Amino acid sequence: MEETIFGADSMVRYATAFVRTLVPGKTATVVGLAGDLGAGKTTFIQGAAKSLGIEESVTSPTFVIEKIYPLVDQPFAHLIHIDAYRLKSADELVALGWGEIIRDPRNVIFIEWPERVSNIMPADAKRLKLRFIDEKTRGIERVSQS
Repeated sequence: MEETIFGADSMVRYATAFVRTLVPGKTATVVGLAGDLGAGKTTFIQGAAKSLGIEESVTSPTFVIEKIYPLVDQPFAHLIHIDAYRLKSADELVALGWGEIIRDPRNVIFIEWPERVSNIMPADAKRLKLRFIDEKTRGIERVSQS
């Protein structure tokens, strides 16, 4: 079921509540954020980062592909933000060390454009679909509850 989010502050609150449901497992916790440009994926991750104590500015790593933020006094040790928009295949993410970061249960990984690397997304990844409705309104749906 899709929820309607009104404004960036509401997206941050939604992300904060979502992050509180995440619990480290045997491997990294992976969250895939699908949606067109402007759907709110980066705003969601900014809210998640803020709720995990990251004070620096979080921007989409469109050109560097991946950014790693250390976390302090949190259930996870690192927030890893990946933007797969420019990737031609999952092999490019593998070349950046995907195998290593996915094995570490202390990592929480947020991937924008997960459909571009779907063949290496873990089966238990959380999946959200975001949708642009209008300038201040977004839709968000939990596609998987794993």
